[in-house]
Amino acid sequence: MLLVVKLGGSILREGASSELISDLKALAKENNIVLVHGGGAEVTEIAAKLGKEQKFIVSPEGFRSRYTDKETMEIFTMVMAGKINKQIVAALQSQGVLAVGLSGVDGLLLKAERKKRLIAVDERGRKKVIEGGYTGKIIEVNTNLLQFLLGKDYMPVVTPMAMSEEFESLNVDGDRTAASIAGALKADSLVLLTDVKGLVLKGKPIQKITATEVKEVLSSIGKGMSTKVHAALEALNQGVNEVLITSGSGKQPISSALKHEYGTVISCE
Repeated sequence: MLLVVKLGGSILREGASSELISDLKALAKENNIVLVHGGGAEVTEIAAKLGKEQKFIVSPEGFRSRYTDKETMEIFTMVMAGKINKQIVAALQSQGVLAVGLSGVDGLLLKAERKKRLIAVDERGRKKVIEGGYTGKIIEVNTNLLQFLLGKDYMPVVTPMAMSEEFESLNVDGDRTAASIAGALKADSLVLLTDVKGLVLKGKPIQKITATEVKEVLSSIGKGMSTKVHAALEALNQGVNEVLITSGSGKQPISSALKHEYGTVISCE
């Protein structure tokens, strides 16, 4: 099987558990895995220590994102590609997993279109147009590079950054980066690991739901989960068999989700 796994920043904030690393090691013996990671909270913390206040905006669809100006992009690169990525690679290699850390800039792994303008919604629901900054939307994935590494039994560990058409580094959403990679590779499963057990609707955990059903309840899904659900739909539209949203803690978190014993399964049918 070919798996794309996204580690949420909340998991990394607490430190990737030995159970999670062990699970990845066991799965890597029989599956090809591409790992994508977050880590925005640490970017915010280090930016504050450097005296750079971080601004966040909410889109009309409810997505909350970091407003990335040039200085913020430099801090983002330093923390995400320089610090967090290498910590994950080191943790994997300490357990005998051959891992290669990459940002989307390396080898033109991820190409993106720079957003010229953004529409933000304030607390009163009023919309305003602002400059796009250094954020982008992925338009192309270098699957040849990923397939080459996977073919040599390496696990790519990807930082969600991309290269613009003007060769500028851009901040791209982690969940949607994972969806784009999964879709481009036609992965069997996309696993989105977070700090909750899965999708909850009207106070009840959802074990299985179809793409059609989840579209009907999008408006009732919270901001934190909304991006993951949209990423799931994008992956399914690109040919991924299933998307699993589950907790990154506990015993064998990824394996349990793949067996549909834990978390939420989103599928086309």
